[in-house]
Amino acid sequence: MWVWPIVYFALGMFNILFAWLGMIDFMLPLMFAVFGGNKYFCNHLCGRSQLFAYLPGKLRCSRGKLAPGWMRSSWFRYAFLVFFMAMFANVCWQSWLVFGGARPVSETVKLLWVFRVPWGWANVAGIVPDWAVQFAYGLYSLMLTSALIGLAVMALYRPRTWCAFCPMGAVTQVICRVRGGNERQ
Repeated sequence: MWVWPIVYFALGMFNILFAWLGMIDFMLPLMFAVFGGNKYFCNHLCGRSQLFAYLPGKLRCSRGKLAPGWMRSSWFRYAFLVFFMAMFANVCWQSWLVFGGARPVSETVKLLWVFRVPWGWANVAGIVPDWAVQFAYGLYSLMLTSALIGLAVMALYRPRTWCAFCPMGAVTQVICRVRGGNERQ
């Protein structure tokens, strides 16, 4: 499964519409948590966490240090979830504005939510509605930014440090607690 994130980002560079495949990374963990009452997806199937565990072994690119306590704390985990959800809501809002004709498609990917990277070569205008293209750019930006954050904390700390504050992990943990399921499975 560690190959999935690499394939995802490569396909998005070829055609931005492949960014919609990122919804798989949102839906599968939720389905496992809702229907299975566990975090099986996060612990065994998540391509990102497997990539972060795989790279340090092959490339020796992790210091292997314990992350600071604040980064592993629940307040940071849920604050990052709120921030991440706000960024996802912004992606949806920008797509809605394009759908309503209030603005044109922005053919850029934003790294770290700030730095605009022109990405027009990966667009196939006219095949799908403009709002779907806008959503793809936004989702790809979100996925790429979170991957860069994950790679940075992997290099600075232990390989799967990202998992300590992963937004999907936080959501599935809440679902499992509400359901009374096994969070560790």
